[in-house]
Amino acid sequence: MTALTDVEPGAEEPTVNGRPLSAAATLDGDVLDSIAQRVLWLSSAMIDAANRGRANTSGVKVGGHQSSSASMVGIMTSLWFSELTALDRVSVKPHASPVLHSINYLLGKLDEKYMGTLRAKGGLQSYPSRAKDPDAIDFSTGSVGIGATAPLWAAMSHRYLRDTFPETPKAGRFISLLGDAELDEGAIWEAITDPGARQLGELLWIVDLNRQSLDRVIPDVQIERLQGMFAAADWQVLTCKWGRRLQSLFLQPGGEQLRGRLEDMPNEEFQRLLRTPPQDVRRRLLGEAPDPRLDPLVATLGDRELSAAIRDLGGHDIGMLLETYKQIDPGRPTVLFAYTVKGRGLATEGHPNNHSAQLTRLQMEELAELSGMGLDAPWQRFAKGTEEAAACTAAAKRLERGEPATNTIKKLPDSLPWAYKAQLSTQAALGRFLSDIKRGAPEAAERIVTLSPDVASSTNLGGWINKSGVWSVGERRDWFADDADRLLKWTEGSQGQHIELGIAEVNLVCLAGELGATWSRWGQPLIPIATIYDPFVSRALEPWSYGIYAGGQSILIGTPSGVTLAPEGGAHQSITTPSIGLEQPGCTAWEPAFAQDLEWCLLHAMNQIGRPGGRSAYFRLSTKPVDQSLAALPADPLLLERRRQQALAGGYRITSHQAGTEQVTLVGVGAMMPEVLTAAAKLEGLGIAAGVVCLTSPELVFASMQERHSVGDSTRSAIVDTLFPAAHPAPLVTVLDGHPHTLAFLAGARGDRTRNLGVTEFGQSSSLEEAYGIHGIDVDSIASAALDLLDR
Repeated sequence: MTALTDVEPGAEEPTVNGRPLSAAATLDGDVLDSIAQRVLWLSSAMIDAANRGRANTSGVKVGGHQSSSASMVGIMTSLWFSELTALDRVSVKPHASPVLHSINYLLGKLDEKYMGTLRAKGGLQSYPSRAKDPDAIDFSTGSVGIGATAPLWAAMSHRYLRDTFPETPKAGRFISLLGDAELDEGAIWEAITDPGARQLGELLWIVDLNRQSLDRVIPDVQIERLQGMFAAADWQVLTCKWGRRLQSLFLQPGGEQLRGRLEDMPNEEFQRLLRTPPQDVRRRLLGEAPDPRLDPLVATLGDRELSAAIRDLGGHDIGMLLETYKQIDPGRPTVLFAYTVKGRGLATEGHPNNHSAQLTRLQMEELAELSGMGLDAPWQRFAKGTEEAAACTAAAKRLERGEPATNTIKKLPDSLPWAYKAQLSTQAALGRFLSDIKRGAPEAAERIVTLSPDVASSTNLGGWINKSGVWSVGERRDWFADDADRLLKWTEGSQGQHIELGIAEVNLVCLAGELGATWSRWGQPLIPIATIYDPFVSRALEPWSYGIYAGGQSILIGTPSGVTLAPEGGAHQSITTPSIGLEQPGCTAWEPAFAQDLEWCLLHAMNQIGRPGGRSAYFRLSTKPVDQSLAALPADPLLLERRRQQALAGGYRITSHQAGTEQVTLVGVGAMMPEVLTAAAKLEGLGIAAGVVCLTSPELVFASMQERHSVGDSTRSAIVDTLFPAAHPAPLVTVLDGHPHTLAFLAGARGDRTRNLGVTEFGQSSSLEEAYGIHGIDVDSIASAALDLLDR
């Protein structure tokens, strides 16, 4: 972005009336209030311009959140123009993105040409986006509750980096600005109760307590319950409730009763009070049974004075906010509840349906007059020479960040030099791979960090943990260090490479996303590898998708998977996850059948992590032991390399027949390959020439089909034509331990008739053979499907 004329990086510190302006905290409160009013105007005008200032031929509402932005103006002005340093990182609630862009504009970090482009192509995104917005954004938000927790996991990631790579740049505070309705999200409470969170003194959450959500006023008064829940998690709890005008009234005779009346009334009644005309506020405030001690105090105030007084909440009193920040305990995480009014300063102030409401043109004109602005020239900055302009320049200089030194991950080898056991599951192969990687690629292995939600041993990370140790926020005594019978050495400290979380899959993927974003935040790339039971990938998908969207590159390993985990029953038998992996943007999904395939694909995936243009990966693994000789690895080095390249492209042929003689093609994925190969042998015994294709990544084969007919600069892949040559069609039987529609696209590769076998119903506890029979993916079902296609 181009530095604008109001801000000149590297210039001498500005002065006002001959005195240096080192931070906005030195300013008179009126100056900060003036800046806040300009921020209110800019953020409201930005939304107004998006909805009325440009052509809309579709009739689809552009939208925006003027009221939700307005409640955050005082909080964000106090932070950016007084409190923040260049080391701090802030997550802004989704609906306040116009406030963030307006502040960046005043700081000279956003060009004026973007101010009218909210929610337009190539313009400002609807919600803050690290990847897509033109100005500096610390955290992408948009998914309510997920973006709010991101600074917690970023703080933990930075702690890990500093312990592992001491040269990592320092960080300041990690701040979340969230709406009170976001506290309904379970992700919030899963995050704050994680044992590591209580030691993150650099963590600050500020709750915009406007007591409204999208559809309604939040029922009752629940602030004490919320405060108690944070306190129970060992957080410092601060409250900025009443502004100084109201506090002065509380000190007068009858003030105690005024405070009690305001604090005891339900949220709904208070919001109704805000919408009451000034002449009726007195009656509603006194209530149906007036306290005689309150009436004399109220009588001293005029109608408009009283109406203004009840709106004097702490979240809009910048001086009160600054004083409250001084109380923050740096030794533990802090939450600050800042009372606000949704729509503060707008005509929609306090209205129960103001969430997406837009100001009318007349209302915008009234706001412009109050702000000293005009609709004809809405994007004016403060005039040079004013205290406000100097404050903007000083804040911009104080918040200016340099680019961190960039480190890179040394390229991993194409393969490791060690062989695998004859009978091995892909899950066990993962454990072996991680144990070998430290000696096979020691420099890259330093960048690996594994994590799991209390399933490390059951996902085969034990050997890796024994070699690498467990990292924790702060040292912990190992009370089992002298236990000679212990197989898993669970020693926690600052030098481990595994992070263990509680049983909360959302926390797992949120942390994986932030560990995978350290390359762009601090120039220190990591290779996060998270293991999770595959059935629970669906539970964690939304926050993991958010992490990928926000630039976090990680590897998620779902294991064990499918009905292959037969004795566990239906609740632990994943069905839809293969499709989830195929459809997730920014991620490549893999389901290798053999240990060598897993090694090749995992090394390849790790090479895509921690760099610009990198890509996340999802691996679906199994606990089913597989005869590794079934892979029929070529002995010739040239052919072996060809096999590796095809595995990385999405699949390869295990058996083929002379061109034009193949009568049916069986396509398998992952744990189903032994059954597919056995069915092929059975068909051969019946005189039917059956070819066998092993897919390592259905997603890459699908991409190959999509690219086959593309034009322009698209990178074309030939793997689909290699596996299914158009000149030699044959009916297809596809088999996987998941929903059969995942592979249904293969019918379009060359127009073959096809039968897609897989799992479409919930399973039940059974033996493996019984499970395969129940779902029609056993050997006989595969062979029968082929015979049906051949009309035999």
